Amino acid sequence: MADIENVYEKLKEVLKKDSRYSMYAYQFVFEALSYTAKSLGKDSSSPKEEDRHIDGRQLLEGIKNYALDQYGYMAYTLFKYWGVNNDFDFGEIVFNLVENGLMGKTETDSREDFKGIYDFKTVFDDEFKFDEKFDIKMECDSAGKVTIR
Repeated sequence: MADIENVYEKLKEVLKKDSRYSMYAYQFVFEALSYTAKSLGKDSSSPKEEDRHIDGRQLLEGIKNYALDQYGYMAYTLFKYWGVNNDFDFGEIVFNLVENGLMGKTETDSREDFKGIYDFKTVFDDEFKFDEKFDIKMECDSAGKVTIR
């Protein structure tokens, strides 16, 4: 429990220094990092850096995929609500975490790795496609009666 409390205390310090982003945005980045590592077959316990490391472009791709998987069409709205308006904001979040000892980086990693990779509105709004796998179905008959099944 001490580790979780320590992380929480460090995150509160991050938020005091930079209040642009919600605590939820930071939590999401941790989750997206784990999702990305798993999808890339990374081994966080490996002594080899190349077996553990995820670069900015890879993380942004993982963030995109995880967000669409978890939140679908609402991802764009949630990011805005959390203060995240573009891909570079994720770089800011990552480096806030790095600077407070909550994430690591290599000598070649920089905030710029997160800049201009994709446009939020395009990726999370304009290009979003519903997969038609809904738990509920709505039908409307000619009289305007709506049936949900």
